Amino acid sequence: TDHSLLHSLNKFSTMVKLFRAASLLLVSISGSNARSFSSAVTAFVSSPGARRTFGTTAASLNAASGPLPIKGGEEIMSQKAHGTSEKPVQKDLLWGCDNETADRICNFNRHYAEHAGYWQTTKYLEEVDMSQPTKYYDSVTGKLLFTAPVGRSMEAYLKESASHGWPSFRDEEVNWDYVRVLDNGECVSTEGTHLGHNLPDSSGNRYCINLVCIAGKPEE
Repeated sequence: TDHSLLHSLNKFSTMVKLFRAASLLLVSISGSNARSFSSAVTAFVSSPGARRTFGTTAASLNAASGPLPIKGGEEIMSQKAHGTSEKPVQKDLLWGCDNETADRICNFNRHYAEHAGYWQTTKYLEEVDMSQPTKYYDSVTGKLLFTAPVGRSMEAYLKESASHGWPSFRDEEVNWDYVRVLDNGECVSTEGTHLGHNLPDSSGNRYCINLVCIAGKPEE
């Protein structure tokens, strides 16, 4: 009887720890709907790979041979055929991201962002791979911009993103072939897509990126 009771207590303790870890993802959940809340908990708790730490990938090493971030000039964001880009965002963006919002933020904006927690109101937490790093492509050009998580677990990546309100990437998760940071901290693609801003913290550079700007599909 004592053995059975101890076994039951251990199972209960494990469940409490899993639920507590899942709840960390929802720090900024106030803007999410009930479906997003349920999906976040279900996806995280049922994913055995969420705490696995992933190693460095080639994407982060392409152009990054010097100090980071790699800086860009204001000319990158000069006016082009469609705002600061040559064309509108792709149709049918991933995770149900709104095209009108994406086009406005990517191509006709230098300072503003999707509202904090927006990424949690999309299908992102339902559909993102919890067991492997995900590649994030420019919503305009389809070029690879970020790969995450790298050098940390999915749990750590999602926890940080939830805490700050936007998907948050670190130096090693950036594809520096196509990403630049301007003097004012604005993070952009090399072809003029506004992405977000670099907001460093005690751990280093932290690129807070609009999900609508990296919801594209790979260029063909």
